[in-house]
Amino acid sequence: MNYKTVGRSGLRVSPICLGGMTLGDDWGWGADEAESEKIIKRFMELGGNFIDTANIYSNNHSEKIIGNVVGSQSSIRTGMVLATKFGFNVFPGNPNGGGSGAKAILENVHHSLRRLQTDYIDLLWIHAWDWNTPLQETLRTMDDLVSAGKVRYIGVSNTPAWKIAQAQMTAHFKGWTPFVGLQIEYSLLERRVEDELMPMAEEMGLGITTWSPLRGGLLSGKYNRRNNGMVDDSRRQKTGDEAPLKENELAIIDKLEELADAHHTTVASVALAWVLSRSGVCSTIIGVRNINQLEANAAAISIGLNEAEIAALDNLSMPPVSFVNANKAATQMFQHGGINLNGVTPPALPQLATLQVGKY
Repeated sequence: MNYKTVGRSGLRVSPICLGGMTLGDDWGWGADEAESEKIIKRFMELGGNFIDTANIYSNNHSEKIIGNVVGSQSSIRTGMVLATKFGFNVFPGNPNGGGSGAKAILENVHHSLRRLQTDYIDLLWIHAWDWNTPLQETLRTMDDLVSAGKVRYIGVSNTPAWKIAQAQMTAHFKGWTPFVGLQIEYSLLERRVEDELMPMAEEMGLGITTWSPLRGGLLSGKYNRRNNGMVDDSRRQKTGDEAPLKENELAIIDKLEELADAHHTTVASVALAWVLSRSGVCSTIIGVRNINQLEANAAAISIGLNEAEIAALDNLSMPPVSFVNANKAATQMFQHGGINLNGVTPPALPQLATLQVGKY
């Protein structure tokens, strides 16, 4: 019964979001229709109210499966938050089938509503930024959908921070509906979004929903020093993405195994608990193919990692310092080196130690 609001909105979602990419086996590695329906029902029994999919997942089948279980029954639909995405082309050969132009958005939302068997979409995401369509056209069309009651909230995924900031300010001055959510890949093995995207999201009022929190299965517990090769029947095997893990990745998994033993849980649950502990994250998307995976991942909500455990994982997974963060650290030394400000004490600059006020 623990929920979070999405950014600066009143939309309440469960901290675990059921991902639609593995609902439907049309791509060769998801759950079939019968198992997918069982997963959705069990997810709701566990208290989950947030399901995220996209028009393209499982060749449209994912939305149809969700519609059969949720959209077709008004008593269930009212209590669920359904999110879907547009942007990827599901009409091969049609130049207006994908992207974020008005024609593409309206056509794809029409079909998503039909497949989901619902009159409205709770959260409509831009799947990825369309560099060939004017910003104003995309935002105005999404605002029109909100005004028409076909969409409740809007969000953006896989887009540079500067472009999202530009969109938020445009919406503000035009009086259009702003984004309330940002969907990005984030895990112990993918932290590059911390330099600009995550701080931007918190500053601009976007709740962060993360995808691939287990890095495509690498942090699921299947991979470790003892099993650093192919894992039979895994998604990575079926998509040809498997490769031996690097030493830094193995070190993170070693620590996850240690913490999983200490908390009497799984490696995946600890990895998910770390993501859920991060500032600005309102929900994380899990992709599962059976009930056992669902229940194991949902256990992450009840895991309370302490500060020392989080710090250990932070240190092992710290990405290379970006220009933005390196410059921030250097700037703080000149601004207030040696002084504690908001809990941070940058080192003092030795060359300023002999500086005398008013000497020159």
